[in-house]
Amino acid sequence: MHVTAIIVAAGAGRRIGSATPKTYLPIAGRALILRTLDRVFSSQSVTDVVLVVGAEDIERCRQLLEADVSLHSRSVVLQSGGATRQQSVNRGLAKVTAGVDVVMIHDGARPFVAAALIDRCVEAARLHGAAVVGVPVRDTIKRVGANGLVQSTPERAGLWEIQTPQIFQRQLIVAAHERAAREGVEATDDAMVVERLGKPVFVVEGERTNIKITVPEDLLLAEAMIRAGVTS
Repeated sequence: MHVTAIIVAAGAGRRIGSATPKTYLPIAGRALILRTLDRVFSSQSVTDVVLVVGAEDIERCRQLLEADVSLHSRSVVLQSGGATRQQSVNRGLAKVTAGVDVVMIHDGARPFVAAALIDRCVEAARLHGAAVVGVPVRDTIKRVGANGLVQSTPERAGLWEIQTPQIFQRQLIVAAHERAAREGVEATDDAMVVERLGKPVFVVEGERTNIKITVPEDLLLAEAMIRAGVTS
């Protein structure tokens, strides 16, 4: 089975508070995007990668990849991203060949995804057509109005925090994104465009170490996790 991973790393990452795009920030001495690629390629399921980065960063990223000996034997195709995450995924899908069976979509800012988790999600997508990683909500969730007042408290049972990877049979995710583009729909994740087709999405229980680097505190947490050895 041919699995292509689209790694989305085209965002500016303004919340990280750095002049350097977070994709290239070092975590314990290794660039964030390289750590993500390390994890993705550690999976036995992934055949190749389409790496979507900002158009202005294509050459910078190319040089970073060429300088990294561990990635020389790996198949990584660079693609420039769009104005939104959904547009970036669409541009990544354009680089996926017709012979690919399954497409994995993963945030470039999730550098600790486990190979075994990827493999479980790929198998779930093979069986169900679409599979996403998530963890059950632990905190109480409240719906709050624009006036700052609580509107309701949904039952916590059945609520999940959805992460990436999100993995789909190729024809399904291509059709879902094509329809979303035609209808001008901007979804917050790729599963949403599949849900709009009325197709089921299976949830694979993930790991809380699969954090997303978004704010400065996440960098501190990531380095602490590496020092403690909890990301291996």
